[in-house]
Amino acid sequence: MVISMSKKMPFLLRFLVGFALVGLVSSAKFVELFQPSWAQDHFIYEGDLLKLKLDNYSGAGFLSKSKFMFGKVSMQIKLVEGDSAGTVTAFYMSSDGPNHNEFDFEFLGNTTGEPYLVQTNLYVNGSGNREQRLNLWFDPTKDFHTYSILWNQRQVVFLVDETPIRVHSNMENKGLPFPKDQPMGVYSSIWNADDWATQGGRVKTDWSHAPFVASYRNFEINACECSVTVTAADNAKNCSSSAEKKFWWDEPTVGELNVHQSHQLLWVRANHMIYDYCTDTARFPVTPVECVHHHH
Repeated sequence: MVISMSKKMPFLLRFLVGFALVGLVSSAKFVELFQPSWAQDHFIYEGDLLKLKLDNYSGAGFLSKSKFMFGKVSMQIKLVEGDSAGTVTAFYMSSDGPNHNEFDFEFLGNTTGEPYLVQTNLYVNGSGNREQRLNLWFDPTKDFHTYSILWNQRQVVFLVDETPIRVHSNMENKGLPFPKDQPMGVYSSIWNADDWATQGGRVKTDWSHAPFVASYRNFEINACECSVTVTAADNAKNCSSSAEKKFWWDEPTVGELNVHQSHQLLWVRANHMIYDYCTDTARFPVTPVECVHHHH
């Protein structure tokens, strides 16, 4: 297990203590955390840099070697440059089965000069339709930026360069299910989605610009690794703090946004959000219950 030494020592100590108990994982190296899931011939390895390419034969995807419950997953991505219309680069966490939970980043390609759109979505017990779309405050094709998913028993937070862009809070006290009982894998892929990705499918993929390449580096999974031989209930118990063990993701400071993060989220929503399912009365004549209760 290689630990990125750029991390501060308290993290390293936490890592070592946690690893002895349950198997926290942290690494910047793709090969230690992930494996190709399809189209291995569309992977390009350049040292610590990984590139996935999409052409008119195939896209490509990878998945984590383990499944996790609670923690934080990050990767740095540089998105497809130039005319990327019709393409989608996805980074997401998902459990298995028809009643799966899923947390999605989907980066929707564009024609040159238009902003890249980021769509987030969240499935709980197999039910999705919770899309939000943003344009970013930078050009994600010019440099690497860090995209993260933080998950604990209180909230799911989507972050871009540590700025929260979306929060889904636990509202079980309102009778709403919350994703906290299924181990999740970590996935990424690039694929052709020109039936919907760009301007609702009006702009198709221009294959003369292929291959479309997404670049990745600095993979980090600081999360509770789940055993495949243990039940989901036992995994949930093993990955939750108790009198014997304390995990950073259960700390009260990680259970909700701090004041600065709340202001950041408000800024993102005010200046960069272009679609929110909560306000789509055509799709949802009755406002979804979680939208009524969410403060953000």
